[in-house]
Amino acid sequence: MGIWDREHECMPREELEQLQLERLQATIHRVYKNVTCYRNKFNDQGINPDDIQSLTDLANLPFTTKEDLRLNYPYGMFAVPLREVVRIHSSSGTTGKPTVVGYTKNDIKTWSNLVARFMTAAGVTHDDVVQVAFGYGMFTGAFGLHYGAEAIGASVIPMGGGNTEKQIMIMQDYRSSVLVCTPSYAITIADRLEKLGIDPKGLSLKVGLFGGEPWSEPMRSEIESRLSISATDNYGLSEIIGPGVAGECSHKCGMHIFEDAFIPEIIDPETCEVLPPGSTGELVITTLSKEAFPMIRYRTRDITSLVYDTCECGRTIVRMKKTMGRSDDMLIIKGVNVYPSQIEEVLIAIEGCEPHYQLIVERKGALDSLEVQIEVTENIFFDEMKLQRAFLERVERRIESIIGVGVFVRLVEPNSIPRYEGKASRVIDKRLI
Repeated sequence: MGIWDREHECMPREELEQLQLERLQATIHRVYKNVTCYRNKFNDQGINPDDIQSLTDLANLPFTTKEDLRLNYPYGMFAVPLREVVRIHSSSGTTGKPTVVGYTKNDIKTWSNLVARFMTAAGVTHDDVVQVAFGYGMFTGAFGLHYGAEAIGASVIPMGGGNTEKQIMIMQDYRSSVLVCTPSYAITIADRLEKLGIDPKGLSLKVGLFGGEPWSEPMRSEIESRLSISATDNYGLSEIIGPGVAGECSHKCGMHIFEDAFIPEIIDPETCEVLPPGSTGELVITTLSKEAFPMIRYRTRDITSLVYDTCECGRTIVRMKKTMGRSDDMLIIKGVNVYPSQIEEVLIAIEGCEPHYQLIVERKGALDSLEVQIEVTENIFFDEMKLQRAFLERVERRIESIIGVGVFVRLVEPNSIPRYEGKASRVIDKRLI
């Protein structure tokens, strides 16, 4: 597979760190001068921009959280006048107002090139036809992949989300070779192909670029076999730039973070201490090249770890492992930390389970309970009660052995759990209602 920007993706670490320091110093001076929120944070902690003399000094700077973005809604975190902002996106706010992000002309160019890097790493070339099945709108996903594909010189079909049968018709007629969507929607497409009796090997698809939600290795295997493609993971979030923070190469051994544009750290989400290389914790990102909306030590809430070895592909930049979930989505059941992705791995490995599931958390008296609703294949659903009970117990035992806490498993009919064209909603936590 090719490398889009060999200079920055394969830079010796010493040179890379020097570039990071120069860009970090420039960014710190710019936010201190132009963003009131950062100036106040620095002043409160007695930090002068000139104090940043090495990359280790980054750990002395304050974090940025989603709460900071809410308090400065809509334009308070912008580092340039609005007349220099050529694009405004937002992410859906989990409570109240959305998070608003802006891009200058240079930011759009930077963004396109970062996306082109991970698309090239996954095997996309100028000969490809890229079908973007993310919803176009305020969400950054569709536009990010759209412009990245155009930067490479590929043909782009801005299909948008939903309308699965039309998606399939377009794939057939336009000979789409690359699919862009969430992994859960890729499964929905596979389900519909099966229902329509269409052999995916008869399509032109060869690569899938999936992001927007955590997904497991067994789910990758299922997507690859059912759609007959190479499925790659990529990572981004609106507050940082959108897609383009990191992405897998063909070796699929972690997502390469583009360190000339971002500095990643891993912290303990409870103590906020920076953890040593290789540790699992919350990913914190500082942007180094954004003009309109720079972020200093933004707490992503995503749980992962970083790998610093040089990859077989030749890229020297750090890799992040698949996110295990989020520090704020993490379920605590009877004192045990549980991530939906752990349960997904168990379910996909069990024959008869469909990859569609939902977790229902309730408080019964003083105790929490976790119910796992899973769709099962027709033959299991209509099996006699004795066989069904044995299947249930096997699934419950397997999940408990992985997460360390007992669960109730309920089998539901095929297609009874809602399908999502955007992010799948896996958890219903009734303790919060």
